[in-house]
Amino acid sequence: MILDLTPEQHAFKASIEQFAREVVAPRAAAIDESGEFPLDVMRAAAGQGLLGITIPKTWGGAGRDYVSCALAIEAIARASATVAVSLSVTNCLVAELIAHAGRAPHKEQWLRRLAAGEAIGAFALSEPDAGTDAANQKTKAVRTSAGYRITGRKVWVANAEAAALVIVFAATRPGLRGQGVTAFLVPMDAAGITRTARADSLGVRGLGCMDLDFDVEVGDGQVLGSVDQGFRLAMWALDGGRVAIAAQALGIGEAALDEAIAYAKRRETFGQPIATYQAIQWMLADMATELDAARMLTLKAAAAKDTQEKCAFEASMAKLAASEAAHKAADKAMQIQASAGYRRGSVVERLFRDVRATEIYQGTSEAQRMIISSHVLAKA
Repeated sequence: MILDLTPEQHAFKASIEQFAREVVAPRAAAIDESGEFPLDVMRAAAGQGLLGITIPKTWGGAGRDYVSCALAIEAIARASATVAVSLSVTNCLVAELIAHAGRAPHKEQWLRRLAAGEAIGAFALSEPDAGTDAANQKTKAVRTSAGYRITGRKVWVANAEAAALVIVFAATRPGLRGQGVTAFLVPMDAAGITRTARADSLGVRGLGCMDLDFDVEVGDGQVLGSVDQGFRLAMWALDGGRVAIAAQALGIGEAALDEAIAYAKRRETFGQPIATYQAIQWMLADMATELDAARMLTLKAAAAKDTQEKCAFEASMAKLAASEAAHKAADKAMQIQASAGYRRGSVVERLFRDVRATEIYQGTSEAQRMIISSHVLAKA
């Protein structure tokens, strides 16, 4: 068993870590404070091949593997959780799905623009009554003489503030749940889309989340994949998305560990650094161990995404382990920093708020446990 990265993966990881330090990190606090979508950073990331990481070079992407994608998301998240999740949406939920299921005209129209940062992608699956129960789609697509009329509401659509394209999932056979959902490619400048800003969120601020109300006419050529097969596509995309969220969580957790170590070395009580106390050492040991274990699951899931037709089991394990390990790391980092961390504007305070979202979006921890347990029981 080989548990090391290839030379190419090592070099790519190093280059993205440098980009994260020099370009992303200096903007992180301002993105969080203002809540504005970091379009400038996203365009700079495109120059590093980060908006089409796994997209074939034929279509303008970097043509890298999924392990490289996970490494990149982790490195970016160590600097800014917001930029990392925005990248994961454009890469894993939008560009990859078009590359996987789109016809040649779809790829020609969108993939190069997405990879170049000329277009940002959004993924509209969640609804007021379709979160964990994603098959419960109330948005409808009714057949017309020219195609379909899509009506309904989507909520918490990340990147929607700046997106040029949104993949919309709608019921083409209402009442059949996952057997009657179709995916559509809808330009965000289409007539009949109303954007409503979400109430200010606790963390990952600046993600451009909006609610979208649709009363839109689309043509047959805007169907992504096959009619009534959209739910299967959504689940395929979410497998990759969950690997990316696991990587994002790892980056946040590593940043929390970095902050905790630096503070423990410089903060003195009773004439010595608090890093000399066993209580602090044990917290740091737990943080490092749990994050490293989660990293192994995340890299395993990323490799599975490259080599297996389905990786829901591995992706759910990675997301569950990484998000919960990172949450614990942020919590312990705040405990180590005490009042220095428990103040508005500290790095640890931002990490503490950001990491909580990783246990919620793209499937809650409870939903991941449902997926994992179903696989475990099926094997028994």
